[in-house]
Amino acid sequence: MNTRHFERMKNEEGFIAALDQSGGSTPKALAAYGVHEDAYANEEEMFNQVHQMRTRILTSPSFNAEQILGAILFEQTMDREVEGKFTADYLSSKGIVPFLKVDKGLAEKENGVQMMKPIPDLDDMLRRANERNIFGTKMRSVIHEANYEGIKAVVDQQFEVAKEILAAGLVPIIEPEVDINSEEKEKCEDILRGEILNQLNQLHEDQNVMLKLTIPTKPNTYQEIINHPRVVRVVALSGGYSREEANEKLKDNEGLIASFSRALVGDLHVDQSQEEFDQSLNHSVSSIYEASVNK
Repeated sequence: MNTRHFERMKNEEGFIAALDQSGGSTPKALAAYGVHEDAYANEEEMFNQVHQMRTRILTSPSFNAEQILGAILFEQTMDREVEGKFTADYLSSKGIVPFLKVDKGLAEKENGVQMMKPIPDLDDMLRRANERNIFGTKMRSVIHEANYEGIKAVVDQQFEVAKEILAAGLVPIIEPEVDINSEEKEKCEDILRGEILNQLNQLHEDQNVMLKLTIPTKPNTYQEIINHPRVVRVVALSGGYSREEANEKLKDNEGLIASFSRALVGDLHVDQSQEEFDQSLNHSVSSIYEASVNK
């Protein structure tokens, strides 16, 4: 494990940029950027377009270590280069900690939740992540209803996989997202908090994890998790909130920092001049940074 990256994630101010859209979300992410499906003929061309978009973001002076602690990458982005370096090495050269999305998407809804699909090539992916100097991973499940058995199953699965990731020398970001549109959102969060704490209390002293959670309905719901000795950091997903709304909600939660995706890049467009692009990204980065550190 990279000790410098660990200390940065544990103690320094900033937020994590989520640049890990993949699979079915890729065309949507490109369309929001102004690159529509008629601009690419196949999947390879689509991912080339995505890498051009992400390269433009990563190389912008507005994407800097003064405000951004880390960035979450998609597997193909990890295996590609930015300015002659593999992406994780490029990020590290800027002082930004690289993470890798490792899940294979969501299973069908059952017991009010969507578990992760199996990850059959996890061992190989973790080996390659180490070769590419990745610091940590991220994996996502979704909770829709306050079903205790469902939520327990989500958390159990997340921590089971997290222990495999820890054994490979990487730091897992555990992401059991609560749907912001759930009619039982606050109740879901109460159950989730209890199940996460139960799992955290079973970890050994050398097993340290991160969590990525929906901004809770009741501020500071996750304070005990944030302060837990086995937790490096707790970050928040924007979950479909606008950047302005997500930032306002984030400010009410002490110690919680952002890991936004759409709320980070939603104002960027392929037709912007480089100056317009950098200014737009700077506005987004600065506002999310302020919401993450000014409590």
